[in-house]
Amino acid sequence: MNQTPDPTLTPPVRRRRSDAAFFLVMSAISAIFVVLIVLLIAADVLFTSWSEFTAAIAKPEIQAAIRLTVLTCTVAAIASVWVGTPLGYLLSRYKFPGRLIVDTLVDIPMVLPPLVLGLSLLILFHTSIYGWELESWLQTSIGFPVTYHWPAVVLAQFTIACAFAVRTMRITFDQIDPRTEDVARTLGCTRSQAFLRVALPQAWRGIIAATTIAWARALGEFGPILVFASATRMQTEVLSTTVYLEISAGELNAAVAVSLLMVAIAVVVLLFLRMLNPRGTP
Repeated sequence: MNQTPDPTLTPPVRRRRSDAAFFLVMSAISAIFVVLIVLLIAADVLFTSWSEFTAAIAKPEIQAAIRLTVLTCTVAAIASVWVGTPLGYLLSRYKFPGRLIVDTLVDIPMVLPPLVLGLSLLILFHTSIYGWELESWLQTSIGFPVTYHWPAVVLAQFTIACAFAVRTMRITFDQIDPRTEDVARTLGCTRSQAFLRVALPQAWRGIIAATTIAWARALGEFGPILVFASATRMQTEVLSTTVYLEISAGELNAAVAVSLLMVAIAVVVLLFLRMLNPRGTP
């Protein structure tokens, strides 16, 4: 006896064909950017040889730039997370007067042109208000000059890196259920105890991610450093400004070598973040 075939069991041939076309088009469009990044890295690698790379990295001024970069990026990243954690927590948990304004101000360093940010820092430290100037006060009172010295590098890096740390920590606390803190408070914990004993331990992945992102962002900072700290050899030169100085001196091989070093560091940082959280969220 013949039975009518169940249409639900019939393989969706047309749908499979349309899916193949869909993925083909989407992959082709997506490949434009991916291939561009691969070509950029390949061009840098093919431009220089291993001997030229090691010779450039061995230069005393570049060695000093590497040391200063590691120092300033680390200080800026730690300071960014130190400030970004409580600010991200407050923005995530509470609705307070002026919250929208604060939330907007946090994003300003990320949208401002880098040179404008550096110029603003320079004006802040050298504008005289009723005869009082911040840079002069720091020099005369505590002997701590900032502008055109290594602290200016840290401050320039911190200004932009902290914005990314705040955003990362806010997303982290948004993903943590606040009811656990409420339960802790009903059991006798204060707000600070609930934060330190309940919320903060749960946010450890976000803290590591925020530190890593802040460090990586500080590594790539250029405009504010150039304007606010300058690019003095063996004093305020970091890897980002080293590329600029080497190009200005006509040392293209050295500039490419430093660029490749920064690319390698960026790859390590990004792989670490992916390993920390494969889903790509703090």
